[in-house]
Amino acid sequence: MTAADFDPVAHNRTAWDRMVESDDEWTVPVGSDVIARAREGEWSVALIGYEPTPREWFPSDLTGLRILCLASGGGQQGPVLSAAGADVTVLDNSPRQLARDEEVAARESLTLVTALGDMRDLSAFEDAAFDLVFNPVSNLFAPDIASVWRESFRVLRPGGILLAGFMNPDVFIFDEEALDQGQLLVRHPLPFSSQDLPEADRMRVYGDGPIVYSHSLTEQIGGQLAAGFSLTHLSEAPYHGDATAPYLPGYIATRAVRPFRRD
Repeated sequence: MTAADFDPVAHNRTAWDRMVESDDEWTVPVGSDVIARAREGEWSVALIGYEPTPREWFPSDLTGLRILCLASGGGQQGPVLSAAGADVTVLDNSPRQLARDEEVAARESLTLVTALGDMRDLSAFEDAAFDLVFNPVSNLFAPDIASVWRESFRVLRPGGILLAGFMNPDVFIFDEEALDQGQLLVRHPLPFSSQDLPEADRMRVYGDGPIVYSHSLTEQIGGQLAAGFSLTHLSEAPYHGDATAPYLPGYIATRAVRPFRRD
């Protein structure tokens, strides 16, 4: 297959379905205890790694709030937000990740909607359909992300909130095998894509897993601003379990708002 023939959406859909089969940590649904606490108002969801998203980034009351969990399947964030009172739709590229959300919803008598799709194409949703878009670390699986921000802006009502988590692009400069040995060896220029690695290297390091892409802060933060958002908050966290963790933040989270007027 040539680079021109390669379909990253189809590849990553299959790869994530396989990750569900192997119970990767990001595919394991929350337990009934988590849902019970959420129903009592004791809830948290993560945008980056294991870091709870600050509660003040959300409206004080989620009851009836229309939330799009964007590229957020796996039975983790969506069911918790639903149990907390929100009207939740989960869009994901992996049918089996969405099945995890449906599994929790059925088990806990929750109401949520699942939709199969590419995070860059939200044409299934009307303008201003949501009050909040929750997008945990996932856009590293998309080759381009400008449309993610444009579409998020479109489907949010004026005053709506975008909560996004993403990778610090600097972590992609390091040799992956050296990182596994606890060493920081600079190897890759940016922008990085695992699809561009020699096939033997890609298969040795990534196997049949998802293709990943670095995205610059200009694309990440600048892209949100270019789409029309106003940035209100930003936080960082180490990339857990990675040799880069003592030296630089591997994760970045942002809170942005669609203004009531666009200048």
